Amino acid sequence: MMITRRRAILGAALSITLLAAGCSSSSDDTGEETAAATTVSDADVQAALEAGGNITVWAWEPTLTQVVADFQKKYPKVKVNLQNTGTGNDAYTALQNAIQAGSGVPDVAQIEFYALPQFSLSKAVADLNAFGAKSLDGTFTPGTWGAVHSGEAIYGLPMDSGPMALFYNAEVFEKHQLGVPATWEEYAAAAEKLHKADPKAYITSDSGDAGFTTSLIWQAGGKPYTVDGTNVGVNFTDPGTQKFTTQWQKLIDGKLLNPVPGWSDGWYQGLADGTIASLVIGAWMPANLESGVKAGNGKWKVAPMPQWESGGKATAENGGSSIAIPEKATNKTLAYAFLKYATVDEGAQSRVDNGAFPATTKQLNAPEFLNKEFPYFGGQKVNEVLAASAGQVVPGWSYLPFQVYANNVFNDTVGKAYLGQGTLQDGLKSWQDASVKYGQEQGFTVK
Repeated sequence: MMITRRRAILGAALSITLLAAGCSSSSDDTGEETAAATTVSDADVQAALEAGGNITVWAWEPTLTQVVADFQKKYPKVKVNLQNTGTGNDAYTALQNAIQAGSGVPDVAQIEFYALPQFSLSKAVADLNAFGAKSLDGTFTPGTWGAVHSGEAIYGLPMDSGPMALFYNAEVFEKHQLGVPATWEEYAAAAEKLHKADPKAYITSDSGDAGFTTSLIWQAGGKPYTVDGTNVGVNFTDPGTQKFTTQWQKLIDGKLLNPVPGWSDGWYQGLADGTIASLVIGAWMPANLESGVKAGNGKWKVAPMPQWESGGKATAENGGSSIAIPEKATNKTLAYAFLKYATVDEGAQSRVDNGAFPATTKQLNAPEFLNKEFPYFGGQKVNEVLAASAGQVVPGWSYLPFQVYANNVFNDTVGKAYLGQGTLQDGLKSWQDASVKYGQEQGFTVK
């Protein structure tokens, strides 16, 4: 099954070791990180491929299996050891432990966009400008390219993306005469109409999810996080956050959201039997519906993400990941050759052919991609909607350099609002306080 969005952040929170010298050595006087000088040329990378060697890749994304096979066929002197060390918290705990131990560090690691700042700030991953990555500017969509940057430094290459859209069960919508909502107000009205007509049916499910919450705040223009090196701001009182909490609180108060957790058996069952009528989620979702909700074949459609204002065209990312090179990797030049092959060269197309949603503008704008008809969605050209969303992602979003920890405590704070224990705004204040406290304990200046 193609799941590129983390199911949940579970387990012990990751701690961060801040090395003062490491955090400032490549920053200018303003705190903005400057680009590392290019020291490895394209000729050096080609020479490494011809010489051969071994690299270890830690990743869970399933399309990389074919990429590795093709890469080794093209470069027979290179052996790639692809290992799945877990997803989400498990993957990052394993990576951090290896880095701190100084042994067993992979040459390449898959790191989701929300988690990358944690590794880049402490210089645990290499600045790819040393390999000339700056020349790839324009290769990737703006949202994903911005996600791998810290100032001018580039800490990974985008592997996939998750611009959001509305996935909805057209059969259920037609049965209850629900129009496709263009705004969140219309979405809320449809939620009320549907649940009143069928008390077992809900417009969507939500039991509290950090990624979904921050994505909707992002789309609303909110910028609760500010990051300037080790100076961090956390503030969930901005206007964008207020748009989200005001609208979503109405759905919670009206008991209009199915409380079943995402990715659970009950969630899949609800999507299959129509009691969960829609999802506002990342562009990686089609493959998950096709493989996990077979009963929905021919019933589902895709539409633009509902807007906070009528006539708006704003979206946000929900998921997506990069592949990066740990600073302690033993074969960085060969690792960069693999990064570029998997994200820019032949591997990028291979991954799209196998169901990944592209981060590259070439694949995203290709006629064969845009015109692809999806039988599961009744022959709809789904990628037209998703590609348009990719170009409408609101710029300027930042994640915390300890977002992994923050997401880990989301359900202990904001999640209480879904149980009737306070409001969303109360929960966000608690989340803010917990994030500030943790950041300060880790050596950040947080306000």
